[in-house]
Amino acid sequence: MSEVLVERDGDIATVVLNRPAKLNALTRPMWRMLGDAFESLSADDSVRCVVVRGAGERAFSPGNDISEFETQRSDKAQAIDYGRDMHRTAQAIADCRHPVVARIHGICVGGGLEIAALADLRICGASSRFGAPIKNLGLVMAYAEMAPLVKLVGESAALEILLEGRIFDAAEARDKGLVTRVVPDDRVGAEVDETARRIADGAPLVARWHKKFARRLGDPRPLSDAELDECFDCFDTEDFRIGYAAFLAKRAPRFEGR
Repeated sequence: MSEVLVERDGDIATVVLNRPAKLNALTRPMWRMLGDAFESLSADDSVRCVVVRGAGERAFSPGNDISEFETQRSDKAQAIDYGRDMHRTAQAIADCRHPVVARIHGICVGGGLEIAALADLRICGASSRFGAPIKNLGLVMAYAEMAPLVKLVGESAALEILLEGRIFDAAEARDKGLVTRVVPDDRVGAEVDETARRIADGAPLVARWHKKFARRLGDPRPLSDAELDECFDCFDTEDFRIGYAAFLAKRAPRFEGR
């Protein structure tokens, strides 16, 4: 069976890191497959929400499989080559047009934390654990990997995570802004399902615009007249007419994505 699965439930797609015997530790082929999956899903207009999770409920992922280092990342040249796959995948997740929700059970460390940080929402169980103890391997988190973490929690908290290398609990992760929501362990699946459904039931064009606008606001360049004008394109969509009519009729809208 593939070590990265894509499951569909109508307009909601779930990407599964499927290596439960190894707590979903990431291999180079998994990074490649993960990137392929997100590129494909991003291009699919029938998708309205993407959930990313680890198989089982013991771990989201503890990061890269250390056993690969001897053959895949034993020196700088190999690490640069390996990093291209990781960074291309990180970019594919970051660039996904659809909302991305990380469903986090158990361990979310290292490369697993990097993937979760790229999601738009992160929902975890009360017993989940987080961290990036790569200092203990004599390794740095490269710019492309660190940038989403710094953007999410700020420079000071990101440095605390990296310099100390502690494994910390879900409550601390929430305090740091690393996770969006903490729920009882037995509620993680249901909470993510309900969240994804709320997202998918909204106007999909609006969700994509909101993601685009939020990213753009992180860019210090002044907004152009064309960008400011784009904020009003929604008024010419069929979804606006559907939503407006449904509101007046006091019924749930059924958006078409056009």
